[in-house]
Amino acid sequence: MPERDIASWNALLLGLAQLGAVGKVLSLFNQMRVERIQPDSVTVIGISQSVRNREDVWILKAIHSFGIQIGVEVDVSVSNTWVSSYSKLRDLPSAEKVFHGIDSALITVVSWNCLIAGFAYFKKSLKAISLYKNMLFNDFKPDLSTNLNLLSSIGQQESNFHGKLIHCHGIKMGFDSDISIKNTLISMYSKCDDLNAARHIFDDIKDKTCVSWTAMIGGYAEKGDLDEALTLFDSMEANGIKPDLVTILNIISGCGESGSLEIGRWVEKYVTLNGFKTNLMVLNALIDMYAKCGSVKEARDIFYKMHERTVVSWTAMISGCALNGEFQESLIHFSRMLELGIKPNHITFLAVFQACNHGGFIKKGWEVYDLMTKVYKIDPGLDHYSCMVDLLGRGGKLNEAFNLIQKIPIDMKPDIGIWSSLLSACKIHKNVEIGEVAASKLFEMGSRESAPYVELANLYASVFNWDGVIAVRKLMKRNQVVKYPGTSVVHVNGKSYKFTVEDQ
Repeated sequence: MPERDIASWNALLLGLAQLGAVGKVLSLFNQMRVERIQPDSVTVIGISQSVRNREDVWILKAIHSFGIQIGVEVDVSVSNTWVSSYSKLRDLPSAEKVFHGIDSALITVVSWNCLIAGFAYFKKSLKAISLYKNMLFNDFKPDLSTNLNLLSSIGQQESNFHGKLIHCHGIKMGFDSDISIKNTLISMYSKCDDLNAARHIFDDIKDKTCVSWTAMIGGYAEKGDLDEALTLFDSMEANGIKPDLVTILNIISGCGESGSLEIGRWVEKYVTLNGFKTNLMVLNALIDMYAKCGSVKEARDIFYKMHERTVVSWTAMISGCALNGEFQESLIHFSRMLELGIKPNHITFLAVFQACNHGGFIKKGWEVYDLMTKVYKIDPGLDHYSCMVDLLGRGGKLNEAFNLIQKIPIDMKPDIGIWSSLLSACKIHKNVEIGEVAASKLFEMGSRESAPYVELANLYASVFNWDGVIAVRKLMKRNQVVKYPGTSVVHVNGKSYKFTVEDQ
């Protein structure tokens, strides 16, 4: 073009931003500055949208600073973009700060939706609901996106009550007839372990779409009810609805959750015959499924035949080896991945920690922890801390484990998993002092599970403190804690059967 105005630059910049080509976007932006083209709010929106990797949040902060410098932060569309972008990069505190900095006269429903969507993405349902209440209190009328985001934030059994309230309010607002709302409700109730409610909504949908079928199949697959998932899968095809990529991934995941190796092999044949085998996500899912079903050989065969391997492929293989007791091979894969210049993510490190944990490699675990935090600048999550505490605890380094818990940031309180790992380690190494602290933390969290009570009673029994054992049993009775028997699953003729002790 002989002449290029700001609209020309923005058109190309936005196109590249939609592709997530952050390097090209920043290069184009620099060239724009060299040619003395003054960026505007659209330019800043485009660059902000291009940043998608959580490790690159510093780029977004630099763009944010630049936007303030040129005065476009007063544009509510720019602020909304920053709220959305910070949320996607897991920097929710910055997203909240931008949101609360928007002038009350300029704030829109889109602004509220952007922050609610951020909370929803990370399943922070209580924060999303609290924000929703403030939105209503400030006389903003929710739209379809608000309701969808709120329903998406609900993903745990404890949140089922809130999910029902949002469902009721959605009906009152007239959103219940929308098919996307119905599909999201199926997914929400499934995640809340209320499959009956999910199935009721599914059965009431007259014109079921592929998403409707997939949501219900995914609900059964996630809970390990592969029989019902496959029955629906057959019905879906019988009704002339062709399964899509997400349907296939749900079925593969269900095989992994239930350990159904033979059905998993059938699914692999199905994806091959129906042209899904070339998809990278399907191959990664098959690696994960075979590893969870105990066939690391078949997982390895798929991995080595892949023409392209991403960080997800390597992570699935590292995790698969760790899961099947091949701890050294898991670490060899990790080293090979680093040699090839593939950047590990937080899930990769979690898989490596699990290999170190089950292999008892305390020194290697600390090396990996330093690599993650100091070299790759990835902040540990609660799951990483939990693995490290478990590793140190199993190795008898209980003081080190306790000190690591003390270093967990204030905004990331240790959860039940972390204190349970420490208590379990204290039982193994007969450390009553730290064990009592871990147990008291678990009791404070109001856990109705019997495990911490049983662990503490066993810890007292291991040091012959029978008074302590009696006190724990009395506490269990007072708190009405019930110990449920463990169950196992056996597969006979393609069907799954659950059984407990003494079952015939």
